Amino acid sequence: MVMVWEDVTVERCGAEEKKKKKKKLLDGITGFAEPGRIMALMGPSGCGKTTLLNSFTGKLNANVVVTGNILINGKKRTLCSKEVSYVAQEELFLGTLTVKETLTFSASMRLPSKMTKEEIAKVVEETIMEMGLEDCADNKIGNWHSRGISNGEKKRLSIGLEILTQPHALLLDEATCGLDSASAFYVIQALRNIALNGKIVICSIHQPSFEIFNLFDDLLLLSSGETVYFGEANMALKFFADAGFHCPTRRNPSDHFLLCINLDFDLITEALNRIQLSVVSSSNSTIGMRTSEIRRILIGSYKSSKLIVNARRRIQQLKSNVIEMYDEQEMESNERSSTSWRKQLCTLTKRSFLNMTRDIGYYWLRIIFYILVSISIGTLFFHIGTDNHSILARGKCVSFIYAFMISLSCGGLPFFIEELKVFYGERSKGHYGEAAFVVSNIISSFPFLVLISLFSGLIIYFTVQFHPGLTNCAFFCINLFCCLSVVESCIMVVASLVPNVLMGIGTGTGVIIFMMMSSQIFRPLPDIPKFFWRYPMSYLSFATWAVQGQYKNDMLGIEFDSILPGDPKVSGEKVLTLVFGVPLDHGKWWDLTALFTLLLVHRLIHFIVLRFAKRSKSSPVLWSYAKETLHFAQRSLLKNKPSISSRKHEAQHPLSSQECVLSPNLAM
Repeated sequence: MVMVWEDVTVERCGAEEKKKKKKKLLDGITGFAEPGRIMALMGPSGCGKTTLLNSFTGKLNANVVVTGNILINGKKRTLCSKEVSYVAQEELFLGTLTVKETLTFSASMRLPSKMTKEEIAKVVEETIMEMGLEDCADNKIGNWHSRGISNGEKKRLSIGLEILTQPHALLLDEATCGLDSASAFYVIQALRNIALNGKIVICSIHQPSFEIFNLFDDLLLLSSGETVYFGEANMALKFFADAGFHCPTRRNPSDHFLLCINLDFDLITEALNRIQLSVVSSSNSTIGMRTSEIRRILIGSYKSSKLIVNARRRIQQLKSNVIEMYDEQEMESNERSSTSWRKQLCTLTKRSFLNMTRDIGYYWLRIIFYILVSISIGTLFFHIGTDNHSILARGKCVSFIYAFMISLSCGGLPFFIEELKVFYGERSKGHYGEAAFVVSNIISSFPFLVLISLFSGLIIYFTVQFHPGLTNCAFFCINLFCCLSVVESCIMVVASLVPNVLMGIGTGTGVIIFMMMSSQIFRPLPDIPKFFWRYPMSYLSFATWAVQGQYKNDMLGIEFDSILPGDPKVSGEKVLTLVFGVPLDHGKWWDLTALFTLLLVHRLIHFIVLRFAKRSKSSPVLWSYAKETLHFAQRSLLKNKPSISSRKHEAQHPLSSQECVLSPNLAM
């Protein structure tokens, strides 16, 4: 496989509706990548590294327009996950799973269905060996309550997940971000080994060390969306030297490249000069030129050099002589041999259930609170009886049960959001779709909701002594299960729409309270204003059907004592109609059916939200954001007055100007 990109230009439309300005993020980038070689994509922050990688994978925002040719084996094709794998700067995992389990679940979802468990296990073991994860294979990744593997191991795990399917090309965004020197060297060495196995590896990296830079075969150097250099990495120093910018003997080559093309140094120098501060580490003090001028000379030198001529000649050769490893029929057969939806569903269900079981905060902690609330309700309304005073007490008890049980469901929102983040990342790579995720979540959460309903329902039912009978007890538990399931679905819809946990908790709590306001928890249905609250909100509220069904389940068939001794007893039917305003034109099982219908509707809404909301959106590091940050820093510096001591530093020589000076020992 060979990748070629010609005159790739990326423009982003401005936010202003009136002007419709366009900002160039990339300007005519041309290059190629061949198997068996690892390429470094370098440049200062905001130069377009992530944007170029996202252009290759098609993960750009809707307001971004890409022009130019991006070819695979000489043809325009969509860079699907089977051909090209992409490792983002920060990959998210389920922290309760081990490294081996994470790789196994991912392999089961993505490798062809015809592969047996033994074959999948062999692929996983080979990947663990290739990425050097043997020592931490059985260690959990780690989450909020347990320490897991290191950042370097997580980065190697994210790479291992992508090479499971043996892609032809591997793209990585900031592969060494947040790693120490040893971990960074290990990661790049592993990537080099992958490239030597006949794969294309393109890795964006900010400022590698000298040892890491020597591992790269090719270099694509960008500055503000333009190409400064493209060619062999070991020839970059000669290119800079020929342009008149020789690298000092004791300076890291990658540092020298960025010092010559990073325009931020000009902004910082101007800000410091305005307050009469010397630039302690001026990038080009020995040359006496502005970085913008150096950058202009370098870009001009590259455009007039043989490098770009040779690159375009090589591109034409690759386009005309490339031999396709797979024709269209073979590609289609590979697509048909992919993992079946049923296998993806089973794998996702097993993984989700394992995550819920191991994470104490997902359900176990809430089960404890549900039991404590149930015991509290049972002791407050212990043996409620059938006297006249128990009529209102029963209504308060039912309202108390559903109000608190519903509110406790908000505790699962942070864990829903964490699971959704993993889903968004895997969906963007085409691992599986929304339907498999929603159905797997329903199946995996079913046992926990059943436990909550049984434990809470039985404790409350026998301590309060509701209407006796096996059918009534079963209805109460089923009604509670359906109500909690609807609330869980509603919370998941909220989690799919909000950007973070804090907004999710506030929004989720508000939605639940809003749904309860139109139910009998606060006012009888006849007393609720008919406009909006009665019609249609009381019919859309899950609390209305749940409370109404339990009222009927508890009071129909029971007779209560009258207010005055000797008067006939009051039937539950009269209490429901006169006191609580519950209509008796349909039975409690119709209320349960309506609640179950709302459950299906909420699950469908959850699927629709996942299907159309938060689709794959790239987040390229925009130069405008970096520029605004520098202007803010400049304004902050201007506010400070220069001190006397700071003026004394003006006479001192900057450290960078002494880099080329030999030490006394070397001079002798």
